[in-house]
Amino acid sequence: MRESVFEFGYGNGKIAVALPEAKIINNVVGKPCPAIADIPSAVREALRNPIGTPPLKEVVQPGDKVAIVVSDITRAWVKFDQFLPVLLDELNEAGIPDQNICIVIAPGAHRLNTEEEFAILCGDKVCKRVAVANHDCHNQDQLVYTGKTKNGVDCYINRSVAEADKVILTGGIVHHLMAGFGGGRKAILPGISGFKTIQGNHLFCMNKEVGKGLNPNCISGKLEGNEMNEDMIEQAALAKPDFLLNAVFTPENQFARFVAGHWHEAWLAGTKMVDDIYGVPVTAQADLVVSSAGGFPKDINLYQGVKTIDNAYMATKPGGVVICFMELPDIMEPAEFSNWFNYPTMLEHEMALRANFTIPGFLAYRLLDIARQISLIIVTKQENAGFIRKAGMIPAATAAEALAIAQEKLGREDYTITVMTAAANTVPVVR
Repeated sequence: MRESVFEFGYGNGKIAVALPEAKIINNVVGKPCPAIADIPSAVREALRNPIGTPPLKEVVQPGDKVAIVVSDITRAWVKFDQFLPVLLDELNEAGIPDQNICIVIAPGAHRLNTEEEFAILCGDKVCKRVAVANHDCHNQDQLVYTGKTKNGVDCYINRSVAEADKVILTGGIVHHLMAGFGGGRKAILPGISGFKTIQGNHLFCMNKEVGKGLNPNCISGKLEGNEMNEDMIEQAALAKPDFLLNAVFTPENQFARFVAGHWHEAWLAGTKMVDDIYGVPVTAQADLVVSSAGGFPKDINLYQGVKTIDNAYMATKPGGVVICFMELPDIMEPAEFSNWFNYPTMLEHEMALRANFTIPGFLAYRLLDIARQISLIIVTKQENAGFIRKAGMIPAATAAEALAIAQEKLGREDYTITVMTAAANTVPVVR
């Protein structure tokens, strides 16, 4: 049988794998997308020709106190330092001096950021121009009540944001495992919300019925009917943000487009572009999906690798097999993720998650849940084998070993294959 050779990222190198052409039904790759050449011009164009609102200069009034919400250091890939200066200049031209502008770093329930991280996120010049401060979800004195959502979540947000004359949300839009898409309303929730508010929202990721695990509606790329997303939108509406500036990225993490304007309408336009670049149509789910995260740093640990596995799982038939190439040199990091695999049963894990929801706990449960529905084979360093088994997966040292295990699990020769060489960034969409 004729074969094609594919290269799968593995740490800082690649692993070449020959696969039978006749069995391959999908080769999932992101759509090529040109990068923006002149970033300042593109930002100004978005701010002056926004979606769903007048231009920024007409939204603000001279002398307004303006709060700009910026994601935390875990979102440094958004490269805020490259577009915040343009945003500040535009506000200055509209009669808002730098002393009337504050940047609120939005870590959600993550740790607070350091001043050095402020400079990494926003740029040194921006930090010297305007005040920059952390939101602290645990500081009750820093929180203001904005109302209750229809599903009963009490909404508390950052006081500086609540008391500003105008609020501008910033961020980057990508697919999100739970909320459908990142960016947009996530600047409010979890970004600048109180801890109990964040917990109340994130619990929508759990099935309404105790013992049934996760909510099947809270998945990558899904907005309508996604209870977590819908609650986020309600909470953002209660916060009444005045403007949004979000970025969409090429597969090489260069700026592809800036969307600006109404906090929801402009963001929705951005999600459609993300889906166009990264939502890859597939003819059908396959019996076997052969995948990789794309190499370092996306396969540095299993915590980072969950998104890759989740995307590969979406391309797999029920009861099928996934092979995933991930070096995982720091497989046990972070501890707040790996420690969740110590529960002896899925039910105990679920109950602990319901009592104290955390993103690492959710991702650990999601991984275990996938591993009990399909055969999940991880090609990784041999010293990782024990933890891979503990996490419900099957370790393999080589591509040949993984393919032999897959053949055994499938138990027949007439199986189909989907190839995903950049599974961390590509979301298969069955048409």
